[in-house]
Parts: sequence; C-alpha cells; structure tokens
Amino acid sequence: MGLMVVLEQRDGVVRSSSLEILSEGLRLAASDTAVSAIIIGTLLEASIRTIESYDIQTIYLCDESDKDYSPENYRDFLLQAYALELPSVILLPGTDVGNDMAPRIAAHLDAGLATDCISIDMSDGALEAERPIFAGKIIQKVRIATNPAIATLKRNFFKGPNFTSRLEGKAKKPMVKRLQAAKETSTVRSTLREIVRSKRKSSDVTGASIIVSGGRGMKGPENYAILEELAAALSGAVGASRAAVDAGWRPHSDQIGQTGKTVSPELYVACGISGAIQHKVGMINSKCIVAINHDPNAPIFKFADYGIVGDLFQIIPALTEEVRKVKGALG
Repeated sequence: MGLMVVLEQRDGVVRSSSLEILSEGLRLAASDTAVSAIIIGTLLEASIRTIESYDIQTIYLCDESDKDYSPENYRDFLLQAYALELPSVILLPGTDVGNDMAPRIAAHLDAGLATDCISIDMSDGALEAERPIFAGKIIQKVRIATNPAIATLKRNFFKGPNFTSRLEGKAKKPMVKRLQAAKETSTVRSTLREIVRSKRKSSDVTGASIIVSGGRGMKGPENYAILEELAAALSGAVGASRAAVDAGWRPHSDQIGQTGKTVSPELYVACGISGAIQHKVGMINSKCIVAINHDPNAPIFKFADYGIVGDLFQIIPALTEEVRKVKGALG
C-alpha cells in the first residue's frame, strides 16, 4: 500500500490546508507505507524545506511556467506521479482546486471518491470516511473498496502540521523528483484568463486567528459596523451565518458553516447566531467560542466556552471599548 497527498501552493508558499492533509495522511499511513507528496507550481525554497521536514519518501515537484490552475495540465501531472507510485490512497485538500481535480482523477482511474471528508481511517485495507450530507443534517459513513481510493478533506477540520516521524529515530530526507509537462497541448480545453481578487480590506476568515461573526440577530447590514469595529480592535476578521448571507447582509465569502467556510481560529465570537447544526460544523473546531445572544435557550450556548445573555447592541460596543483600553495600556 502507498499513499499520495496532493498539495497546493499560492505565490510559492504551500497552503496551510495542504499541511493539514499531509499530517492526516501520515497519521493514516502505517509505518511501512510509502507516503509521497506532489505539488504543482514553483515553490519558494522555504516551502520545499517545510515539506521535507515531514516523514515522507518522495516529493514530486511540477514546475509550471503558467502557475495558474489548468484542469488538464494538473490532471496530467497527477497521473504521471500516480503511474510512478501506484498508491492505494490519494488525498486532496477540500479546496476549489482539490474538489475540481479529485473527480477528474477518479473518473480517469475508475476509482471511488469521497469529498469534503471530516474523518478518514483504514479498515481491512479499505478507506473509510465520514462526510456531512443534506447541509450537515446527516453524517454519512462511506467505505471505498477500489484501488486507488480518493478523498478530499474538509479545510480547517483537521489538526495542523505534525512533524513527528512515524518511524523510530529521525525521519530520512525525502527524494525530490521533478516532473515535466507533456508537450502535447491538444487536450487542453480550458484556459484561465484572469483571477479577480476581492478588493475588500477585511481579512479572509479562512486563515484568521480571531473571528467576530454575526447572524440573524444583527437585524440588518448596517449593524455589522459594530462587528467590524470589534474585529479591528482584536486584529481579526468578520464572518457571518448563512441567514445573514442569504438576507444579502454579507457576501458569501464571509459565510461560515456547512455551505460556507470551515474555520478553526483561536477565538470565535458569535453575535446573534442561534447555533444551528449547519453553522456549528463550520466553527466547532475553534479553540475558544464566545456566544452573545439575547435568547438564553439558544443552542449555541450548549457548546460555547463562554456565553453572554443580553442585548448585543450594547454588549459589543462596550466590549470593543474595553479591548481598546487594554491594548492602549499595553502600548
């Protein structure tokens, strides 16, 4: 059995979601299992060193002159690496690229696929995974008996980087192999023309260590100004529940939950959010959860670390003022 992890990079830096699945892949693999990694695009030397510090056997680097995503070129690189390793399990991050690439590879290899998995394990040589379905109302357990078995792992749902070797003693330095793009380009059917990045100044919730999130209890888009102020005081980002996004109060990029983004910040402040299961699955891995809600029976209080029952329109400005005082005192 072998295991291959597909990594992603942005601007030459390996993405945190990729390091999460690399750690999970190492946990999943037995001590005698060959683990390899493949990454497409030019990497900074520091990122190569980071990958090399994991206990893997082979790193496949695929330098592309065009660093932008190409479904056909990425597929060809992955199939090249697969042919050299013949792994029994292929793991990809549950990102836009990973979820687009996984079914292409699965179709080509006639392999079973599970997407957005929240847990994976091996049982009698087959990959077993759990994944939410029906907007998180049901957790489906699947068993993939094909060889290879392919899975994408939900972002920010697994523990961070783990450099511990699976073997006794120090991990050996992995072999680094470079793959060349196929000269034949007739199979390329789509071309990425442009990437338009958001002009918003607020931080992306995906990588934020502190998130202040608002729900239906904010009562309107204009009231998010107090959340922006608190987030700025905490050097954090602003998130939203699906109800707030569906109402048009916040963009979908802010949505946290089953149909939005999964986050795992150090601090998550939920303001006017009831705590329905669809939202819970997107933020339950937060290290500390603070809930502010006028309803003492709101479900979110059942899993929050700290709860404040009261009028959020009074509590949040007061909290912001206190944060500013503390930061001012600390210089």
